[in-house]
Amino acid sequence: MEPVVFLVIGVVIAGLAFAVGTVFGQRRRAAVVRQPDEEAAALLAQAQSRRDKLLAAAQDEAAQLRQAAERDGRERQGRLERRQRRLNQWEENIEQRAGRLEQRERAITQENAKVEQLHAQAKAAAERQSELLERLSRLSQEEAKELLLERIESQIRQEAARRVRDIERQTQEEAESRARRIITEAIQRYASDQTVEVTQTVVPIPNDEMKGRIIGKEGRNIRALEQATGVDLIIDDTPEAVVLSSYDPIRREIARHALSKLILDGRIHPTRIEELVAKAKVEVDAHMRQEGEKAAYEAGVHGLPKELIRTLGRLKFRTSYGQNVLNHSLEVALLAATMAGELHADVDICRRGGLLHDIGKASTGDSEGSHALVGAEMARRHNIAPKIVHTIAAHHFEEEPQTVEAFLVAAADAISASRPGARRETTEDYIRRLSALEEVASSFPGVERSFALQAGREIRILVTPEEVDEYAAHRLASDIVNKIEESLNYPGQIKVTVIRETRFVEYAR
Repeated sequence: MEPVVFLVIGVVIAGLAFAVGTVFGQRRRAAVVRQPDEEAAALLAQAQSRRDKLLAAAQDEAAQLRQAAERDGRERQGRLERRQRRLNQWEENIEQRAGRLEQRERAITQENAKVEQLHAQAKAAAERQSELLERLSRLSQEEAKELLLERIESQIRQEAARRVRDIERQTQEEAESRARRIITEAIQRYASDQTVEVTQTVVPIPNDEMKGRIIGKEGRNIRALEQATGVDLIIDDTPEAVVLSSYDPIRREIARHALSKLILDGRIHPTRIEELVAKAKVEVDAHMRQEGEKAAYEAGVHGLPKELIRTLGRLKFRTSYGQNVLNHSLEVALLAATMAGELHADVDICRRGGLLHDIGKASTGDSEGSHALVGAEMARRHNIAPKIVHTIAAHHFEEEPQTVEAFLVAAADAISASRPGARRETTEDYIRRLSALEEVASSFPGVERSFALQAGREIRILVTPEEVDEYAAHRLASDIVNKIEESLNYPGQIKVTVIRETRFVEYAR
């Protein structure tokens, strides 16, 4: 029984447990089902709230976009309206311009018609005038052209011939000027039988008995003196004077010093001559340095090399046309510096270039070329500034002047050389030269009178107007120039002026 009871009890317990389990299971399942429904309802509520918010935001944004689109549309509409107004205005302006252009075109067409009409009238008038001229001149048009061409050709030939003569004359003037310069330099730098004034020095002696002592026994004293000094002693019948002859002025000065001391000393013999000549060389050399330093100081030029100062002092004993070269150089330096100051040029270059411009004349003959080029090379060897060297080389235009200072030094050189009294000329030679100049001019037919002016640098010729016309006067001036160049010797240049004057005189009564 008990097992059955236990079995029944077990079954009952099992049934109760199953029932309890079933009940609890249903409740759990109901709770599980009920929980997702609540979450879904919450999620649905959230989704609906978000949807409402998004919908409201979308509606607000749509409203804003609509307002912006409407505003943009209104602005575009305004711009389009303004553009339309401008286009309308441009169309009106174009129409107005087109109207004006049409008016101008009509006016131009009318003017062209008038011009063509006038051209036709002018052509007809020219033809009538040409016919009239042909009848009056009895020449055809072709014949008149040939005659005119012949006259023009003749005038051109005359002008070409005149220019050729001018070029030839200028070339000849330059050639002759250079030749005269070369001859002058050659005379100044080398001995010549024709030079008298610049190649001799007269030494006074107390009496004629001194001539015999100077000559010495069998001429030994005079030979010793000539050999020591390199000069020639001329002892002739000239009372109380002995002539020293040599081209080199330095040697003549040394010989003069030595001979003067020999005459004062009275002891004249070969040994004493050699001794005094040596002392005279030292004294003359010191004197040249002093003269060079003095000239440099007076010109305001400092810092020159000692050798160049000594060479500058040698110019004290040289002359050009009777003008002392050292004094001339100092004068050129002062003139050039004065002009440079007025023109705001380099005064120092003008001072130095003017003082050294003739330094080449102190050359002893061991250099070739004109004194300007020799002096320039000498200055270059002593490291003188290139601009100063250029002024020295260009003062006679052997080199083309490239600076204002070079032109000023050349001008100062010409002024110093050409001023009255700078260079000596005898009265007889002066009168003879002017008379010869007037005779050359008066030898041509048609010349009424001639006058030499400005110390022979210009001549003016008055011609008879009935005999000499304008073209003949031009040719006459050229012919006179050619004859002067062929027959006369003169420094520089001569200006020839032909004056043809016609006067008509009436009297009111």
